[in-house]
Amino acid sequence: MKTITRDKIWLSSPHMGGGEQKYVQEAFDTNWVAPLGPNVDNFEKSINQFVGGNVHVAALSSGTAAIHLALELLGVTKGDEVICQSFTFSASANPIMYLGATPIFVDSEKDTWNISPELLEKAIKDRISNGKKPKAIVAVHLYGMPYKVEEITQVSKKYDIPVVEDSAEALGSSFKNEKCGTFGTIGILSFNGNKIITTSGGGALIAQEETVKKKAVFLATQARDDAPHYQHSSVGYNYRMSNILAGIGRGQMEVLQNRVNQRRFNFDFYKKHLAHLPEIEFLEESNAYYSNRWLTCILTPSFAIREKIRLALLEDDVESRPLWKPMHLQPVFAKFPHYSDGTSEDLFNRGLCLPSGSNLSQADLERIVELILTKI
Repeated sequence: MKTITRDKIWLSSPHMGGGEQKYVQEAFDTNWVAPLGPNVDNFEKSINQFVGGNVHVAALSSGTAAIHLALELLGVTKGDEVICQSFTFSASANPIMYLGATPIFVDSEKDTWNISPELLEKAIKDRISNGKKPKAIVAVHLYGMPYKVEEITQVSKKYDIPVVEDSAEALGSSFKNEKCGTFGTIGILSFNGNKIITTSGGGALIAQEETVKKKAVFLATQARDDAPHYQHSSVGYNYRMSNILAGIGRGQMEVLQNRVNQRRFNFDFYKKHLAHLPEIEFLEESNAYYSNRWLTCILTPSFAIREKIRLALLEDDVESRPLWKPMHLQPVFAKFPHYSDGTSEDLFNRGLCLPSGSNLSQADLERIVELILTKI
């Protein structure tokens, strides 16, 4: 009997819009193949126009590089403490270690799955009582859902601690019609291959002040002083985005809202066909919250049921993934202080990310839903 094979369905694969090639070709035609160039400038402008507000954008080699620069720009040095959302990808926390600082992990709340304002304030008070006021807060808009912006901002202002707003997963998301990436002292974007738009690899830093953006660009281009020869008074990094990749980004920005719309359609499709099941729970938007639904995530009653669904999808060559394993449970960060109430650990044990790419077909979505329904 002939074996019927079906195409693999990825969790979140790149989705080109068709306009990217003209900007890349333009770079070749004008020989702007070296780092920087017109595509970089115009990509930064298009991001600025999309997020709105009086902000300043620096295109960089990755979102991780942007977090690293943000922390350095905020004065984080060896021996400092930085509060970081525990329920996130390790790239939110790794740059703290690059600088020789100590990560202090804070658990999530259940409404948005992001950093808990109550636990955040508890952590700050405790660190201050121990003689170490945290130097910065890394707060994340997880899976495209905005964190509790007003509450986190209030805590930040109360204790005069700046926020690095990790919007790596939240381009296109908003709170009260203001785009994510513009709430913190410094905002972060990612254009990694699995993000809502991609430059294959890349990121951006969003600064409230132009001087901060200029300092970021200076550090990102090896901190070269203004001199006819190569002179350096500071340690710099090779963190700027190339003109080629920025060309891809320009084309991707032209279809960004379409990508957001499609991912929100995916979420609505899953919810329509699965929400009636008592074993499936979705993360809902509260008033004034607008998620790009980068990934559609579900919660199940138990680890066993989550694994039953994940393995059934895997057997049919459909990629899914457990929710992020909290940083305070990761071996590399286990020795550092954490303030937790079990929320993120519970989410990790019971949650699953479903395929959410903007290039999923109707048949793909129906296939995924059918597989889940047969296993519940």
